[in-house]
Amino acid sequence: MKPISGTQVRFGVVGVLNTAVDALGYALLAMLGVPMFVANFISTTAGMLLSFTLNRNFTFRAKDGDVRRQAVLFFAVTAFGLWVVHAAVIFAVTKLFPGINVLIPKLGAIAVGMVWNYVLYKKVVFRQAAAEPAPVVQPGSPG
Repeated sequence: MKPISGTQVRFGVVGVLNTAVDALGYALLAMLGVPMFVANFISTTAGMLLSFTLNRNFTFRAKDGDVRRQAVLFFAVTAFGLWVVHAAVIFAVTKLFPGINVLIPKLGAIAVGMVWNYVLYKKVVFRQAAAEPAPVVQPGSPG
């Protein structure tokens, strides 16, 4: 088994932070009387913006990439994960295990979603440009 990398640890820390921003923001807005849909939209947007910023600059250190491209890909990957992957996992688990506690399928969806996000953020959204190989100098050639 491979040890956990620094990037994976940073990804986990960022996940905890953006989830806390979402949950606490939602709770605060709801307590202030903001309608649930609006409170959820604001809090999830704040969490997603924080997640993008921290994953780009802290987790994957992809500061030199095209920020617009990264933002579009980040939103697409994250939205698909939340709205399609999570829904598919929840559906599958509840069909396979009728009567299961409602939190179990959601926790499974979160776990699958974390892997989905990490892999696609690393391989697609914030992928590092391949380093150019050093030129090969032939013996006896001017170099």
